[in-house]
Amino acid sequence: MGLGDIVKQQQKSLTEPEKKLEEIVQLVGFVVGEEEFAVPILAIQEIIKPIEWTRVPFVPDYVLGVFNLRGNVLPLIDLRKKFNASSNDIDENTRFIVMKIKGEDVAFVIDRLTSAIRIEKSNILPPPDTYNNEDDIIEGVGRLPDGRIITILKVDNLIKREEIVPQRD
Repeated sequence: MGLGDIVKQQQKSLTEPEKKLEEIVQLVGFVVGEEEFAVPILAIQEIIKPIEWTRVPFVPDYVLGVFNLRGNVLPLIDLRKKFNASSNDIDENTRFIVMKIKGEDVAFVIDRLTSAIRIEKSNILPPPDTYNNEDDIIEGVGRLPDGRIITILKVDNLIKREEIVPQRD
């Protein structure tokens, strides 16, 4: 599933009986390891198939390196490693999601896209008290009509600049 498919799915869902726009959150779902996550659709610049990247020294292991996307050099973050999820090899389902974070384009490796999601704000709960959210990356937990639970991420907190800029000791 590509971004075009997700946009078509979103447009199709617009023909459903309209709820007040303020009550609906539009997200893009994806899988990392065994867990399903989502981010606001407007945070995504594009979704691409994996391309070649260059490793960068002196960065955390989840920073795979950088790659060139139409003349722009973007850092590449493996969410599987960052979230301590089972790290699969890159395959035909793997995608790079390019998001704008604090004015910078950053790409994240995910295992696969799931779907466009329209969820009512009333179905989004804060993270559980038992969750140690020290990096403050979880916006909330969404309950979908089909019974699935999805973790909604705060895009601006997914990565800090000092994590992607090489550090020398």
